[in-house]
Amino acid sequence: MTIKVVRGNPTPEELAAALAVVRARAAAAAAEPSGVPKPRDSWADPARVAADRLPQPGPTAWRRTFWPG
Repeated sequence: MTIKVVRGNPTPEELAAALAVVRARAAAAAAEPSGVPKPRDSWADPARVAADRLPQPGPTAWRRTFWPG
């Protein structure tokens, strides 16, 4: 693994801390079973948005049909 400092002048302690975070994330990613789908984040779930805002007929119905992406 190669890490390149593009900007700044980090201290050895800062580099060690950054490397520790990167290695921990890489180890966690390697430990996850492959082929198993991850659970969907509730913020990205379209059902969360649509549950409260079903358009009702009326003069302002067009305002409630927006689906945030």
